[in-house]
Amino acid sequence: MKRYEDLSPSLRCIMTPGPVEVDPRVLRAMSYPVLGQFDPEFTDIMNETMEMLRELFATGNKWAYPVDGTSRSGIEAVMVSLIAPGDRVLIPVFGRFGHLLHEIAERCGAEVFTIEQTWGSVFPPEDVIAAIRSFKPDVVAIVHGETSTGRVQPLAEIGRACREQDALLIVDAVATIGGVPVETDAWMLDAVVGGTQKCLSVPSGMSPVTYNERAEAKLLKRKQVERGLRTGGDEASELPVVRSNYFDLGMLQDYWSPQRLNHHTEMTSMLYALREGLRLVLEEGLEARHARHKHHERALVAGLTAMGLELYGDPESKLTVVTCVLIPEGVDGESVRSMLLNHFGIEIASSFGPLKGQIWRIGTMGFSCRENNVLRLLGALEAALVRHGFSVPAGQGVQAALDVYETKVR
Repeated sequence: MKRYEDLSPSLRCIMTPGPVEVDPRVLRAMSYPVLGQFDPEFTDIMNETMEMLRELFATGNKWAYPVDGTSRSGIEAVMVSLIAPGDRVLIPVFGRFGHLLHEIAERCGAEVFTIEQTWGSVFPPEDVIAAIRSFKPDVVAIVHGETSTGRVQPLAEIGRACREQDALLIVDAVATIGGVPVETDAWMLDAVVGGTQKCLSVPSGMSPVTYNERAEAKLLKRKQVERGLRTGGDEASELPVVRSNYFDLGMLQDYWSPQRLNHHTEMTSMLYALREGLRLVLEEGLEARHARHKHHERALVAGLTAMGLELYGDPESKLTVVTCVLIPEGVDGESVRSMLLNHFGIEIASSFGPLKGQIWRIGTMGFSCRENNVLRLLGALEAALVRHGFSVPAGQGVQAALDVYETKVR
């Protein structure tokens, strides 16, 4: 009979756009005893998590809770719940994950309209607004931070235009929540989806969402209580029911409400992790946390440019927490990544689609966003590039980053 060794994953310095290193205090929280899902002690944890999520999303929304599953589960839950068959949906695409929104919207039975921007740039808000006025969509779905290209899309003017046209605005903020400002109420965002495995430094497995009364009104028109839970007073839905049972926000909100109408068994240990991750974010303070991410981004960028490397994309729309670097001509990008991982224990990301083999993507997110990680990466990358025949000014990358670190966070 085959015998298996004890599980012992290697320690890594993870500098990708997700997942990232998990804060040790979050890992500790995951080791706590499991409670029953309707134990008052556990439902208190659920309520506290909702309170903290409202602060994280900068919203007064009643509904702010996690969907159990990876970030894509939150995206799919919001889209299948808010997009009814036949709805007109506009999706501005400026990277891989805009295409994902397109695919999910089609699977919802929507009539989808897209506008596309060259990868490496974002949309001038007036272009999206013009498309909203032209297509007159029921729903607009857009990515806030596009990790495939390292860009961030301005949303405030788009949110206002959606409100004026009575279109619901769904935002994928998976890469930005907890690292870059996301102003749900101020920007008039109707539904926002976050992720745990990026700037929150919690393992992948939950997707926080929030949505307002405009979105809830549509959910209630599609609401259907699960067959085995129905009572005589349950009414039929006005609009076609949500095609998914697991991802039906109308049923999920009943589970997260004081009613506690059973839907699924909550992921106990992951909820502990999320609660602790949120506590740490709020303890640091959102403004201070955003400033910290900017500070380490400045150090990383200073180091990379001092090494003679060129950044990819429009600098005016750069995403703070993801830095894309053009792979130098003649250098095998995958070989450099392998050397970083195998010799230095550092992981950075490649890319996909039209950018496959052209750029490296370096994440400075959450707990991974630390001075020692940035300096370690710059030193290791210099060594790997020299080993691959690329001429690098000796030590200049680390020195340029140190110059930044000698200044205060601002």
